[in-house]
Amino acid sequence: MTTMTAIAITTPGGPEVLRPAELPVPAPGPGQLLVKVAAAGVNRPDILQRQGAYPPPPGAPATPGLEIAGEVVGLGEGVRRYEAGDHVCALVPGGGYAQYAVVHEDNALPVPAGFSMVEAAAVPETFFTVWTNVFDRGRLKAGETLLVHGGSSGIGTTAIMLGSAFGARVVATAGSAAKCQACLDLGAALAIDYRATDFAEVMREKKIEADVILDMVGGDYVARNFKVAAMHGRIVNIAFQKGSRIEIDLLPIMLKRLTLTGSTLRPRSVAEKAEIARALEENVWPHFAAGRCRPVIHRTFPLAEAAEAHRLMETSSHIGKIVLLT
Repeated sequence: MTTMTAIAITTPGGPEVLRPAELPVPAPGPGQLLVKVAAAGVNRPDILQRQGAYPPPPGAPATPGLEIAGEVVGLGEGVRRYEAGDHVCALVPGGGYAQYAVVHEDNALPVPAGFSMVEAAAVPETFFTVWTNVFDRGRLKAGETLLVHGGSSGIGTTAIMLGSAFGARVVATAGSAAKCQACLDLGAALAIDYRATDFAEVMREKKIEADVILDMVGGDYVARNFKVAAMHGRIVNIAFQKGSRIEIDLLPIMLKRLTLTGSTLRPRSVAEKAEIARALEENVWPHFAAGRCRPVIHRTFPLAEAAEAHRLMETSSHIGKIVLLT
C-alpha cells in the first residue's frame, strides 16, 4: 500500500472544505510507529485548523486529526516497546483523519482492555489534556472541589469522570437540562444549566467554592471564576470560546491568593507528551481496567463524512465525543 485516503483542508473555511484526497502513506522515522487507523477522534482544535486559525506545528502533517486508534503495521528504527500487530491509541500532532498515520512510540499507549477502537480513539486528546491541566497544573487533590465548564463536551465529560475517580467533588456547567443530567450521570455532584441561570450565583447560594476550575470559555467567565474560586484556588484556561481579550479586575487574585494559568497541548515536544502518557498509563489505565472510566461516544461518521462530523460539533448539540471511522 503506497497511497491512502486522507481528509484534506482544501482552503480555510467551513466544513465543506474538508474533502477526501489520495496521499502517500507516511513512512515511520526513528522511534515512530506506522499505524493503520481504525478510528480518529474529532476535536475543537480540528475546527480551528480548518478555519485557518490553528496551523499545525512545524513538521506535523497538514491533515487534521489529533488522536487515533489502530493497529501497528510498521516500525521505524529503534522502536522498542511495540511490534507489528499491536493495538494502540495515540496522540498525534496532526494526520489523524487518514487511513494511516505515524506517531512516536512514546506518545502511543496500548488500547485499554475491553475498549473498542472507537472508544480508544476518543481517549488521547481529551485524557492527555485533562490530566496535564487538572492534575499537573491544577494540582487537584482528593476531597477538593473541581468546577468544569462545558461539562458535556469531550473534555468536560473526561474531566468529570477523572475528577470523580480521584476523589474530588465535581461541579459542572452545561447548556441544557439533558446535558446537565448527563454530567450528573457521569459523577458530577452538581450540574448547572448556564443558559437558565448564572453558575456563580448558584454556587454562591449553595456556598460552594471551587479549588480547581477548568475553563474553556473565557470571556465573562473569567471574572465569575474569580468569584467562585476558593482561597488558594487554581484556575486553568485551555480555550476561549467567548474570547481571550477581556478587561478584568485582578484584585481577587491577590485577596484569594489564586493561581491563573493555562496551557496548550499540540505544540509540546514528543518528550513532554511522553511524560503525560506515562502518567496516564500509571494512574488512569487502572481506572479503565476497573470500569470506573469510559469515554462517552456521541456519534461516529465514516472518514469521508468528516465535514458532517464538523457540522455536528459546531452545533454543540453533542454529549461526549465524535469519532471518524476509517
